[in-house]
Amino acid sequence: MRKSRQEAAETRRRIVDAASKEFRRNGISATGLSDLMAAAGLTHGGFYRHFNSKDDLVAEVCASAAEMLIASIGKEQADHPDQSPFEATVEGYLSAGHRDNPAEGCPFAALGSELTRGDDLVRGKATEGFQEVVGVVARQFTEVKADVARGRALSALATMIGALTMSRMVNDPDLSAEILRQAKRHLLRG
Repeated sequence: MRKSRQEAAETRRRIVDAASKEFRRNGISATGLSDLMAAAGLTHGGFYRHFNSKDDLVAEVCASAAEMLIASIGKEQADHPDQSPFEATVEGYLSAGHRDNPAEGCPFAALGSELTRGDDLVRGKATEGFQEVVGVVARQFTEVKADVARGRALSALATMIGALTMSRMVNDPDLSAEILRQAKRHLLRG
């Protein structure tokens, strides 16, 4: 019996959600199709009914993960109304909880080095997602012109993504915490 379009769309969404977590947890190259399909509760054989290739899936994951990051930024702001939107974004992004949970965190920090080697479709989707995040952060700088706000957002995101990546890379917990703390201090000092 054929699946309805709605069931097929739900299955595709399950695959994207599982792949998003598995890719951010283990890396794109280290995650096989069997692993990610198992994480979605499906068999390997069903993958090609939904995607033409792993790169097609990676591209869709990039778009989905950027949307999740934007939602996370919004949640941080809602959860911390006593802080400015930018302060809430920085505090949430450069937190130990974010550092320690790459499967749920920023796709650019978790996958950036692998995405640079992606095909045009993957890099295009990653670029679109990044541009959306830049826009969200830029709108937090309401006191300056749009071009200045965009420049600040690009600089802040480069700092945050780099700091989060480095804090995950080092094997010294004190150094890891210091990286996050110093990046926060740098971004929030004015």
